[in-house]
Amino acid sequence: MTEPFSLLLPVYRGDDPRHFSKAFASSVLEQSRRPDQVVLVQDGPVGDELAAAIRASAEASPVAVVHHVISENVGLAQALTVGLSLSDHDIVARMDADDISLPERFALQLPRIESGLDLVGTGMFEFLDDVGSIVGRRVPRTGQAEIERYSRFHDPFSHPTVVYRRSAVERAGGYRPLGLMEDYWLFARMIHTGARVDNLPEPLVMYRVGAGAYARRGGREQWRSELALQRELRRLGFTSPAQYARNVGVRGVYRFVPEPIRKVAYRRFIAGGAPDRGAPERGAAG
Repeated sequence: MTEPFSLLLPVYRGDDPRHFSKAFASSVLEQSRRPDQVVLVQDGPVGDELAAAIRASAEASPVAVVHHVISENVGLAQALTVGLSLSDHDIVARMDADDISLPERFALQLPRIESGLDLVGTGMFEFLDDVGSIVGRRVPRTGQAEIERYSRFHDPFSHPTVVYRRSAVERAGGYRPLGLMEDYWLFARMIHTGARVDNLPEPLVMYRVGAGAYARRGGREQWRSELALQRELRRLGFTSPAQYARNVGVRGVYRFVPEPIRKVAYRRFIAGGAPDRGAPERGAAG
């Protein structure tokens, strides 16, 4: 039996209006199975051009749009918590304001949720500003046992790809601010509290990467967030003492190696794939 679902899309002043418009259209108008509600959470004030893009998208939407404005920027974790509270449906799909959903994304993900899973992610294509410039492919782990094993060392889901049950998110305690690691922290707690999870290996989201993408994965701020996450995972009992020590050592080195080395390590050990010959041609994603 099919169930209705909400699309949760946060936006803030740093988002590009053109990218937002494409993200919205790809996740609503261009989907073979459209959401039944869009929850658009505006995290603080935005510029005139982005505000106009938000209004135009909401007015053109064939489904109901809840546009909630938070008066000041509160960060992603709190914005998503607000968005979940405004969602009419238990099933919620995540989307970021600068990525692109491929047309069959929800048609493929929703049946897996409806069959009894609590969280389903997908693979992703990484692309530059030109949609045809595919630079990589993230291939996620699949199967409950493998995801649980992998989650002790790495985030097993790509946040912009996930569809989950709000009830499972709430059972795990919801989003909690944790530097730049709030998604991993949530997914670990969901697994720890018994959520039934899986990934579709197919790339169903196109993830926009810029020139500074690998630089942002390193540095002291990322390391502080990483260390805070590892301490929380250990305190929860999600990782063993040996796993904690391994993660702090290996991931600490990763945060401070030169950017070219970090890029190679990410592509080989974390993303799980390389540019794929099955990637869509220029313009195929919209």
